[in-house]
Amino acid sequence: MKTPKYILLILLLAVLGGQIASAAEFKLASVFNDHAVLQRDAPVPVWGWAEAGAEVAVEFAGQKKTAIADANGKWLVKLDALKASAEPCTLTVTEAKATSPILVNDILVGEVWLGSGQSNMAMVVDMAKDGAKERRAANLPLVRMYKMPAASAETAQPDSTGAWVVCAPDTVGTFSATLFFFGREIHQALGVPVGLISSSVGGSPIEAWIAPEAQHKSKELTPYFDVREQAREAALSPEAVKPYEHALARWEIAAQKARSENQPVPRKPRSPTVAQARRDRNAVIGGFFNGMIAPLIPYAIRGSIWYQGEGNTQPAKAVFYQYQLPLLVNDWRARWGYDFPFAWVQLPNFRGEGDGWSMIREAMLKTLVLPKTGMSVNIDIGEENNIHPKNKQEIGRRLSLWALGDVYEQKVAAISGPLPAGHKIRDGKMVLSFSHADGGLVAKDGGLKGFVIAGDDKKWQPAQAHIEGSKVIVFSSDVKQPVAVRYAWENFPDCNLYNAAGLPASPFRTDDWK
Repeated sequence: MKTPKYILLILLLAVLGGQIASAAEFKLASVFNDHAVLQRDAPVPVWGWAEAGAEVAVEFAGQKKTAIADANGKWLVKLDALKASAEPCTLTVTEAKATSPILVNDILVGEVWLGSGQSNMAMVVDMAKDGAKERRAANLPLVRMYKMPAASAETAQPDSTGAWVVCAPDTVGTFSATLFFFGREIHQALGVPVGLISSSVGGSPIEAWIAPEAQHKSKELTPYFDVREQAREAALSPEAVKPYEHALARWEIAAQKARSENQPVPRKPRSPTVAQARRDRNAVIGGFFNGMIAPLIPYAIRGSIWYQGEGNTQPAKAVFYQYQLPLLVNDWRARWGYDFPFAWVQLPNFRGEGDGWSMIREAMLKTLVLPKTGMSVNIDIGEENNIHPKNKQEIGRRLSLWALGDVYEQKVAAISGPLPAGHKIRDGKMVLSFSHADGGLVAKDGGLKGFVIAGDDKKWQPAQAHIEGSKVIVFSSDVKQPVAVRYAWENFPDCNLYNAAGLPASPFRTDDWK
């Protein structure tokens, strides 16, 4: 009987498919290259690609592990837990049909942290405070950084490109400042190699960093996709374009005058269309997760730090951050297969518009209910008119206090600034309790300020406040029966509550009023 043509076609495709699969390039995942740092005291996955069915052997530090490449050519082994080592070692990967082994040199074993977010995480040492001074002092060969190239994708990517770079005066200038200053503190405190993986993109909202399927499964985020589209339409509306047109007309006059007087031309206002096009590129749902996080999984890491939120401060969007941040943390942990420690940078003080900044800060505070999480409070080190504050050293230090105290169980003065821990009404006054009041609460530089108080009428009044041990007593003669208090609930607040370790209290509110 004659074989039908469609069956012949299927057989031909199967043969060709097998040839394609068997011809897979023999290689390691790109994150394994010279100068890498592997995580100590934990199993270390090592993976790559080869011909389907090929046996691959991985040798490192006296261990030898083998694996068989699957039908798609992917293979993975797990090295047994390694002890920290500053002695450079070579990772050797062999495959019988390969003409030569893959050798990865100068590998150390220590602590590995992933840093991600938007421009404030991406901001480099050269742009930070005292950049030139920091470069001169950066002869730290046991600290290395791997930078993921910016890449957005519609589907999860198996691999990427990048290179591990050894910290030195001529290289550190391009390191993520927040991540570097955090890692430097960890290295100096623990005395072990530190590997830092930088995966950030300026202007990116949080929805670009969460796997799309996780977001679409979230009931709380169902309305968010409509809000995003409404915000996009509003940004391109005639009402939004009109102020730009007026600003452009004023700029043209100013630019013409500057040219005639041989003066620098002022900065041209950016078109809403151009601004929205950039947002569209950076805001693909799950785009940066697919292109910049998925290729790193399951590289062994100790934990992750997150510096993002500015891209979600539009009030209509900010209300969803309380669901988005815990979703990101939980989804990343699930994909790595373990609950690694996770901390974030609470947005610092900045003269933004609306109350979106306060809402994002509150969402970050709420997310601390997740286990093994921490937060650097920075309400005192922002810059009023600069969304990229330069003092990344202090942000890195505060994150490191959490890591050293909570993750590594080292003795530190405090792992956090004071956090709200309950309230009650007593004799017409609000009594606030705080955790992390290490050494007692302190009003820095004078009387305590930054509090407002309200009764049932929901009218906020400036409040007096004083400290009693680990509590703050808040009251106002204009509010006889208080029901709610807020602290530092402004974009750029005037506030001064600290603990004795010199860490500021987080902004918070006791109400849930809109």
